[in-house]
Amino acid sequence: MTTLEIAVQDAAGAAVALAGGADRVELCAALGATGGLTPSPATIAATVATGVEVHALIRNRPGGFVYSPDEVRVLADDVRRAVDLGAAGVVIGALQPGGALDAAATAILLDAAGDADVTFHRAIDTVSDPVRTLHQLADIGVLRVLTSGGAPKAGDGLNTLAALIAADTGVEVMAGGGVTPTSIPSLLAVGVDAVHLSAKAVVADPGATGPGGGTASGLEVTDPAVVAAARAATYTKR
Repeated sequence: MTTLEIAVQDAAGAAVALAGGADRVELCAALGATGGLTPSPATIAATVATGVEVHALIRNRPGGFVYSPDEVRVLADDVRRAVDLGAAGVVIGALQPGGALDAAATAILLDAAGDADVTFHRAIDTVSDPVRTLHQLADIGVLRVLTSGGAPKAGDGLNTLAALIAADTGVEVMAGGGVTPTSIPSLLAVGVDAVHLSAKAVVADPGATGPGGGTASGLEVTDPAVVAAARAATYTKR
């Protein structure tokens, strides 16, 4: 059975993911609007309290992954705080202005994580040589990468995913980006170690018309049916 990770935005979503058989969750804020930002300390603590394995996204602003020294210090502090609050892992990524891996910044964040798991996120999908980058990440001790194989959807990046797996660096390859239960079998067929999806649905926002700034598009929640279908799909034979 392949590891299933569900991206969630709160403790309620984590509880749904856990009940549906997820092995762990990536916890983030503003997923739909920004692609994900660092969750608040209270959200991390509440999500850890559900009993699911929590990996906190550490990304302090929208935009690219080139960070100033001051931003790296903030990110490192967020890493330490997340781990102190009980997160089993953190999800990080830093690049140089030219698009290559920022190994120095990544090493700082890795050191801040201590013994916690470290996943390098989809910043790897923007580099020109992902296999070389994977070797660099292995050299500095990153446990896994989250990648679509450089494609908008992981199901379209199978060749690159296969190349990353064939590199045999010891870094786990987790497929993520546009993953659905129906695309999971093709990802398993190339040998990924884990699959990652948001399993989200949109429900009516009771505050959409009020003064609180709700959105007409609704609220994003974790859909138990999608989690269950994704869990079932990970049992597909390779």
